[in-house]
Amino acid sequence: MSFKSTHQFTVYNHESGVNIFKILILLNELGLTYKEYLLDFGRQEQKEEWYRKMMPNGRIPALVDHWNNDKVVWESNAMLLYICTHYDKDKKFLVSEPNDVADMNTWLFFQASHQGPFFGQLQWFSLYHEEQIPSAVKRYTDETLRILGVLDSVLKDREWLVGNKCTLADIAFVKCNEYATRDLLGDQFNFREEFPHVYRWHRTLMARPAVAWVFKYKAEQDCGRERQHVTGETHSSYETRVSELSTKQTSRNA
Repeated sequence: MSFKSTHQFTVYNHESGVNIFKILILLNELGLTYKEYLLDFGRQEQKEEWYRKMMPNGRIPALVDHWNNDKVVWESNAMLLYICTHYDKDKKFLVSEPNDVADMNTWLFFQASHQGPFFGQLQWFSLYHEEQIPSAVKRYTDETLRILGVLDSVLKDREWLVGNKCTLADIAFVKCNEYATRDLLGDQFNFREEFPHVYRWHRTLMARPAVAWVFKYKAEQDCGRERQHVTGETHSSYETRVSELSTKQTSRNA
């Protein structure tokens, strides 16, 4: 399936997508034009042949660049790199020095292999798994806190992760950090006290106009319902589950 668009990019997504935030943030930061195609997960549109031809993994997000022969890119951090390599000519979110490039790529790999998967598992076992497994919740809570600790130890001595400026490395972390510290870690979690350097960095990112706009835009799409397409829950049911998670969280030092 393909269609012509007056926009440079088509971004394939779902209303509850998490990784789409970083992509939309970057596109807005660079002033690039795009159109979202919201896949219908209810009828498994992401598994249909036309979509799997573009995105063999049958997941979201995926990006089509209509100004580059409909080039398809998937995996969100690969999408970040593609967009900047081709269209960030002023290197607003890239770095030039080879060691800085290596460091930026290291953080992008760390986000994709540690933050995303472990935070996602905490979400799943806290909210959606068919049976309660406290040991799994504890494991992924501990891993989420460990990852925040890694970031905090580095940001103690710097404003940004790489190159003394906001880069793709910073943008990649913003949504998962927002979700974990807002919901997954519960009411007893004190972001500012436990990870003050991540807290400062995260607030600085969230205050960027493009970041604030994307979060507002996705909230209006009812995008707080991560994974509801799997469970079929209503929005109010999801909010109840998150509230119960917060009240049930016991002290991690108990």
